[in-house]
Amino acid sequence: MWSAAREIAAGDVVVVWLTRDYLQPLVITPGKEFNSKFGHYRHSDLVGMPYGSKVGSRKGKGFIHVLRPTPELWTMALPHRTQILYLADIAFITSHLDIKPGSRVIEAGTGSGSFSHSVVRTVGSNGHLWSYEFHEARAAKAREEFERHGMDNVITLTHRNVCKDGFTVEDTVDSVFLDLPAPWEAVEHAKQALRKDRMTRICCFSPCIEQVLRTVNALNDAGFTDITMYETLLRPVEVSHVPVSQPIGDISEKLKQAERKREEKRLQQIAAGKQNKRKRGDGTPLKDQLEEASEVDTAAGERKRLKTNEESDTVVPEPLQGMDLDSSEEAVGVAPSIPLAPSGPPVQIFPSKVNLSKVMPEVRGHTSYLTFASLMPFTPPAETEPSTAAVSPAGAAD
Repeated sequence: MWSAAREIAAGDVVVVWLTRDYLQPLVITPGKEFNSKFGHYRHSDLVGMPYGSKVGSRKGKGFIHVLRPTPELWTMALPHRTQILYLADIAFITSHLDIKPGSRVIEAGTGSGSFSHSVVRTVGSNGHLWSYEFHEARAAKAREEFERHGMDNVITLTHRNVCKDGFTVEDTVDSVFLDLPAPWEAVEHAKQALRKDRMTRICCFSPCIEQVLRTVNALNDAGFTDITMYETLLRPVEVSHVPVSQPIGDISEKLKQAERKREEKRLQQIAAGKQNKRKRGDGTPLKDQLEEASEVDTAAGERKRLKTNEESDTVVPEPLQGMDLDSSEEAVGVAPSIPLAPSGPPVQIFPSKVNLSKVMPEVRGHTSYLTFASLMPFTPPAETEPSTAAVSPAGAAD
């Protein structure tokens, strides 16, 4: 699957990572160009770069990442020809169908090839995938992609209506996946394709509960057991690296410094006003005016500070308890600057940033219901040979 080389070569398929939710596949063709809102790039400039490189725009504005394709990235970047399976459903189906290296699997409903790429990687070169697509144009496009991605030796793609004509193999595969509008019409054909010498599994992918009901009835009639229906929902969690909240001592000291600056500025404005008034002919000496203004402002500041201390509900953290917050030396709140006795506890150093996780409030929408069932191995009844009565020579003589 795809190129295993370290560097990008002409003709390789790459995945261009533009944003977290916007990826785009690209076939490297020298002479062509790739244009997006993140810049202008020539294919020839990408040749020889290692996979995973961050490439800047030729104009210096914007950048992209050029990644090696994987089934997960291809699911996010592929061109949609039909509704596709996403990673949550693909992982769940692969696990419950017990798909592993060497498995032989049938997929009915190739579509855009999202599930096909994951199955091919899982079964490996010793396994095989038979994929069937009813729509001829989609089948031709999928076959072209499989050949370009180097998967044609593991997957066999057939343009066929499996609901009417059945599958091309019998008593061969370990599991069957049906992504069809009417999967109940293909249940009997799937039973014929499944192996009879071991327990096998089937999965039907249906968006409506009415389809599930008809499929369950068909599975019961065909002799399948352990019928179970699941719905997979995805709740993303966002993790961010944010600065830690400052200690209360730092905040208190900053507030005090701001308050002192405001008071100094106000005193300067009052003094300037008194001086201007004196120049206009007031007989009061400037020195007395400044002393009077200073006394008034000091009394107002004391009343304001007293009121603030009485109404404050701030809890001082444990490392700062017992400290005089009015002292500019101790109110900094930075752990290394707190004076400690030689026998005192170790100083707590606060981290600059912390990791926070936030669960998204909305769950992503419903895709489809997954109906699983098992088919037990078939053991033919043992043939009993007719017992022949032994005839003694004496009896024969009589």
